[in-house]
Amino acid sequence: MTDDISTKIALFKGKKIRRTLHHGEWWFSVVDVIWALTDSTNPNDYWYKMKIRVKTEDGFEPSTVCRQLKLQAPDGKLRETDCADTEGIFRLIQSIPSPKAEPFKRWLAKVGYERVQEIENPELATKRTRMLYKLKGYSDDWIEKRMRGIAIREELTDEWKNLGAKEHQDYEILTAEISKATFGVTPNEYKKLKGLKRENLRDHMDDFELIFNMLGERATTEIHRTEDSKGVRKLKADAKAGGDIAGGARKNLEKRLGRSVVSKKNFLQKPEDKKRLKK
Repeated sequence: MTDDISTKIALFKGKKIRRTLHHGEWWFSVVDVIWALTDSTNPNDYWYKMKIRVKTEDGFEPSTVCRQLKLQAPDGKLRETDCADTEGIFRLIQSIPSPKAEPFKRWLAKVGYERVQEIENPELATKRTRMLYKLKGYSDDWIEKRMRGIAIREELTDEWKNLGAKEHQDYEILTAEISKATFGVTPNEYKKLKGLKRENLRDHMDDFELIFNMLGERATTEIHRTEDSKGVRKLKADAKAGGDIAGGARKNLEKRLGRSVVSKKNFLQKPEDKKRLKK
């Protein structure tokens, strides 16, 4: 589980191909690949008819190289989507008549190879993420905090996975517990406060918000380890306890500063909007 902004979407000739990591390998949305290769106005219908055609003509069952994994849908929600790994996509491409097939194969091989490189040398993935944030206009100081936050988040979700959290909903519930205790709002409420929709909330936090977010998640991880926690019920109690620690620190700072740390400001706002919010 990670919120690395560079892993969710790949681009082929300007078209977005949704992807996700599954057992250390890239798995790509089949309908996105079909859309990129055929320009079909209804790639879902194309995929449905293709499965019937290929099974009838070639005796090949496309579903054997696919599995349903959760990808972000246009409405921002995670939905079960037919996906295939690099080898599976290569097999499916053989059944899609398209002049783009060969360049797409070269692109797919490159994307897959980059992932292999990153597995062997994680520093490459880190450097790429830093570069993406830099290109978006974030400062070096902010990037350092954000990268540290990503590492802390990954450490926490690894603990959750090992200690009994299995479903995506479990991670959402535990994350919400930390957020409520740390900031007094859930992640969804926080996004509404900042005027965000599909954007990553953490990419729109300022220094203090990132710091307290990290404190809540790091404290939760340490509580899990110290108390040898197991099961979602205990993890939820630990999440609240970790968030309470960060929330207490936040309230003490707010009392001293005379203002709230929880802010409406976000990175999307124009400079004049940010000045207006400070008034």
